Amino acid sequence: MAGIMVVFDFDKTIIEVDSDNWVVDELGATDLFNELLPTMPWNSLMERMMKEMHAKGKTIEEIKDVLKRVPIHPRVVPAIKTAHSLGCDLRIVSDANMFFIETILDHLGIRNCFSEINSNPSYVNGEGRLIISPYVDFLTSPHGCNLCPPNMCKGMIIERIQANEGKKKMIYLGDGVGDFCPSLKLKEGDFMMPRKDFPAWKLICENRALLKAEIFEWIDGKELEQILIGLIEKIKIEEANNGVQLLSAVDCKFEKIPMVAHEAFPPPLRVHH
Repeated sequence: MAGIMVVFDFDKTIIEVDSDNWVVDELGATDLFNELLPTMPWNSLMERMMKEMHAKGKTIEEIKDVLKRVPIHPRVVPAIKTAHSLGCDLRIVSDANMFFIETILDHLGIRNCFSEINSNPSYVNGEGRLIISPYVDFLTSPHGCNLCPPNMCKGMIIERIQANEGKKKMIYLGDGVGDFCPSLKLKEGDFMMPRKDFPAWKLICENRALLKAEIFEWIDGKELEQILIGLIEKIKIEEANNGVQLLSAVDCKFEKIPMVAHEAFPPPLRVHH
């Protein structure tokens, strides 16, 4: 069987909030963030915010503690664990950053459910400050997609995954403007799960004819779990039925061989000792 790949956005899909806003708000830096927001791209702004907060004495441990309190619907973690236990290849494509995502996944005990995380690189330097870099260096190597923010085109990531794992059925879950581009890359037989009344859902509703994938909207973690696991089971049943049909076709082929044909086989070679 070809298998199933489930690709998750992170903010407002796996967790209920935007992780960047959550950290900024919880650490009391909202006013500075709003002041700087019109002056630079979001990813560059988050790097600047980490610098400013470090200068004001905020530590990595404080950031971790905030991330561990992030709100998440109680059915999302069970949904992820079930999809993983059913043999799906789970991946994340997110415009958050690796440190935030991995800290939260480790806290939830589901880091090992994901085979790959695609997000903005981040690390803690020798001074104990979080450094956040863009996934794409838009100053020297812009990705050229006018649907996506300058630091990341999720559609390009999906195309790279498809090139390596093209035979797998893909289910994509997302909510934001950046999740519209990858929805256009999904193929016939794939599934798009946009969160209802969020930007990706609205863009898809306005441009339905551009998508080849089937669309299944969801409202909250409960519906996410029900629809996702239902789609996985649907794909598995279809793959099993296709396998049975293939075996039946092979059986029919051999049934049509006349018995006389077997008489033409050479006699078995006898080994003398």
